[in-house]
Amino acid sequence: MPETPADTVTRLRATFRTGRTRDLAWRTGQLERLRALLTEHGDDLADALRADLGKGRKEAYRTEIDFTVREIDHTLEHLADWLRPEPAPVPPHLAPTGAQARTVLDPLGVVLVIAPWNYPVQLLLAPVVGALAAGNCVVAKPSELAPAASAAVARLLPRYLDPEAVAVVEGAVEETTALLEQRFDHIFYTGNGTVGRIVMAAAAKHLTPVTLELGGKSPVFVDRGTDLDAVAARLVAGKFLNAGQTCVAPDYVLTDPTTAPALADALAAAVEKQFGADPADHPEYGRIVNERHFDRLTALLGSGRTVTGGAHDRATKYIAPTVLSEVAPDAPVMGEEIFGPILPLVTVAGLDEAIGFINDRDKPLALYAFTDSGAVRERLLAETSSGAVGIGLPLAHLTVSDLPFGGVGESGMGSYHGAYSLETFSHRKAVLDTPLG
Repeated sequence: MPETPADTVTRLRATFRTGRTRDLAWRTGQLERLRALLTEHGDDLADALRADLGKGRKEAYRTEIDFTVREIDHTLEHLADWLRPEPAPVPPHLAPTGAQARTVLDPLGVVLVIAPWNYPVQLLLAPVVGALAAGNCVVAKPSELAPAASAAVARLLPRYLDPEAVAVVEGAVEETTALLEQRFDHIFYTGNGTVGRIVMAAAAKHLTPVTLELGGKSPVFVDRGTDLDAVAARLVAGKFLNAGQTCVAPDYVLTDPTTAPALADALAAAVEKQFGADPADHPEYGRIVNERHFDRLTALLGSGRTVTGGAHDRATKYIAPTVLSEVAPDAPVMGEEIFGPILPLVTVAGLDEAIGFINDRDKPLALYAFTDSGAVRERLLAETSSGAVGIGLPLAHLTVSDLPFGGVGESGMGSYHGAYSLETFSHRKAVLDTPLG
């Protein structure tokens, strides 16, 4: 009979209790094996990503395979230092005893990582990097909406990683629900807020801590007087990566009425420069994951005047890179996270109105700004709340391993990458050592 979720967790917990996952050599060995999987089977994973999302090979390597390899390399380089105990000062009333205080990072135990479909390799394995580095056992749940990537990971992980410490559970809602009924020591979920609430409710039954990497409508403020050709090129590169199916993609643009028409023209030119006259023929332009999302996105295309794009084909799940201008704040495209290749332009009188617009909505996963003014940058930093701020370049903060990646409010809780992953998947334990003599 197939192993049940309860059996899987029990088996992994027995492994954790042997203590072998705490050993630094075990941790680094697992990370090296995971790196080998990615480098030896990168083409297999790229083929799966092409099947699931139409991802081009260059994009698959850049945003998923090589991205995760860099995360592993950074972790291997610094792990021993991150794990060193941190001394803490002893208060005066304990000083005569010779007491010494420190904190140590303690592995949590058995953790669950639930991945989404949009970056099904990176967003499964990058958290697994942190979980293994912290000395945990891991249940990895790939997304059923990316079936080729899910099957590839399920086939390869047991060949490379310790099968008594790492398990892959495939499936859909039924299997995920069964997993969430188990007691884990941490649950790491990447996806949408609706499912995030389900995960958090299930975790609460066992008082299990959670990391929720969600999304939201990440705004862009384009200040008057900026180099619009440069702005457009960077916006197009960030927005239409993975056909817009990126949690930190620019969701909408705020700019003043004078700048908006010129920016719209610059965006149209940048789309053609990057993807050619017919993006459907471009080898690096992806497709929408399934018909349900395709139908949801095409229903939003009438929310403004089409500057460029708008073409779509349900048979191939293709939607052209689309820019909409003259979009009203209450237009359908502004009512939910777009998560697709549609970029609305909304006009505001200036910075004050832009800040108010952003603050009247849920806190986003990222906020982007294009401005030459230091004062504008400082006001955006001080007067808005978001998971991260990118000035002059969308998405790039995600690639800096020494920056925490995570949301705030509706866009999530907790963070990871680099040393922050170690903190997420560990307990920082206080130790006070007082001599008897």
